[in-house]
Amino acid sequence: MAVPVPCGGARGPGAARSGDPGIARFEPRQPDDTLEFSSRRAVFAAADGLWPMYYAVLDREHHPMMLCNSCVRLGSQIGELSEPYYYFSISDTALEQNPWRTGMVYLLPAATFEAQPPLAVGDAQAHVAQAASPVPVEPLAKLAVGPEDFPFLDRIRGHRDADLQARIAADPSGFPWVSTAP
Repeated sequence: MAVPVPCGGARGPGAARSGDPGIARFEPRQPDDTLEFSSRRAVFAAADGLWPMYYAVLDREHHPMMLCNSCVRLGSQIGELSEPYYYFSISDTALEQNPWRTGMVYLLPAATFEAQPPLAVGDAQAHVAQAASPVPVEPLAKLAVGPEDFPFLDRIRGHRDADLQARIAADPSGFPWVSTAP
């Protein structure tokens, strides 16, 4: 995942994640996503330091799982942004196995990235901390992170994949598709 980071109006580096400590170049890929912006072939990154840590500490090689997650800031009518809101969920069968590992967060240059446009949410706008680059990107730096570094590890939810897929099919814009039943 790769996204330019807004910082005082300037674009700084974005952050990508991986379990591979030796990535010298990120190549565009085609993800399986329901949103128009993130369903295109690109290198994706986050404009938030915590969101890529979620991906970095998940051991998806040894624990197959479906993910549902986001990092958003709500924009007011006068253009101010809220603190970030996070949502992290993985397949309940994987969560039961504690699918954690040490991974890498990579810092990427912002030059070729386009930030995801804000989404309308009532009278506000949701600014998703995601950007996409249509061309390969070479990292500027990398940082090893472990499960103990991720501050929301104990708040990662578990979901039933079939239930989540049914909710997505019924209401593609209904993120996060959680059940209202206890």
